[in-house]
Amino acid sequence: MTKILIINGHPDAESFNAALSAAYKTGAQKSGAEIREINIRELDFNPNLQFGYRKRTELEPDLLEAQDSLKWADHLVWIYPVWWGSVPAVMKGFLDRVLLPGFAFNKRKDSLWWDKLLNGKTARLICTLDQPAWYYRWVYGSPSHKAMKRLTLNFTGVKKVQITTIGPIRHSRESFRSKWLRKVGRLGELSK
Repeated sequence: MTKILIINGHPDAESFNAALSAAYKTGAQKSGAEIREINIRELDFNPNLQFGYRKRTELEPDLLEAQDSLKWADHLVWIYPVWWGSVPAVMKGFLDRVLLPGFAFNKRKDSLWWDKLLNGKTARLICTLDQPAWYYRWVYGSPSHKAMKRLTLNFTGVKKVQITTIGPIRHSRESFRSKWLRKVGRLGELSK
């Protein structure tokens, strides 16, 4: 049985991203997967990695629980909006505080190389945009996709990362949103 962790990075509980999370969860439940969820907006933590890696900041209980869920999962589903070509600030803070040396990777002594500690996991990014997906890809080069896939997930050992880009959301019709909720639900069903 696949263990799936759904991580919603949108700070608004009433966003379309919340509906996408629910649709994915419903689909994954149909497939028989075990599911855990993290709604980053609900966590109690300081998103500022105040000292970088120079000095350790103790993790809050919610972040320790998040690390436990990340270890537990086989498949990570990140659902978030693309803002300013990146992820929302609270999600960036979550990444900074949770994906630490000793948990997600280890730097090698006297080397530029590192050990990846999240090996064996897969991921799907489900991202919403206020522009067409093709425009984000061809005009801007999909910077948030590259950052999450290559510089965050691949860096920590998550190899197979698939990306679903949905846009434009702003001014979209109900029929457009309904179509995407059905598609994301099917993605959940196929996540065995």
